[in-house]
Amino acid sequence: MLLATLISCKQQQARMPISRSSGTFMKESVARNKKLIAGEEGKIDSIIKSNPKIQYIASKKGYWYHYEQKNDVDTLRPKKGDIAEFDYEIMDFKGNVVYSEVELRPQTYKVDKQNIMMGLRDGIKLMRKNEKVTFLFPSHMAFGYHGDNKRIGSNQPLICTVTLHDFKPEISSKPTQ
Repeated sequence: MLLATLISCKQQQARMPISRSSGTFMKESVARNKKLIAGEEGKIDSIIKSNPKIQYIASKKGYWYHYEQKNDVDTLRPKKGDIAEFDYEIMDFKGNVVYSEVELRPQTYKVDKQNIMMGLRDGIKLMRKNEKVTFLFPSHMAFGYHGDNKRIGSNQPLICTVTLHDFKPEISSKPTQ
């Protein structure tokens, strides 16, 4: 019995993977993504330079925006959990409407608690009530590699014009006593 126990406790050697990756795929993927981002940033730069009267602001997240209507009176901005009510329109970089405001309205969004386009998730938090902002989103801040499986293709940068009508604090669901 002791002999059987010793044999079964014998350490096994770890098996090496059948195929080893040299990292070439990852290096090529990084290079492809850098080239894609550089191309999209070039297109964004062209849009910005084509209308020097519009002052675009570069965000920390890698997209650009400008105010169509600015609200300098209110100071509050939507924060996590707030319920934001907004309308928006999506265009490609050639100015073609992909989704009209009428098709997409009305939008109700629980800030940072619902899944929406990454750029909008961040951009809405920069806005105040009754502001209208146009965003230039590179594809990685829009629908990325997959698109939306409808009208927005793979790696498609987008222009989104958003009007934030209102936002309210999340209604807490406290049990009544």
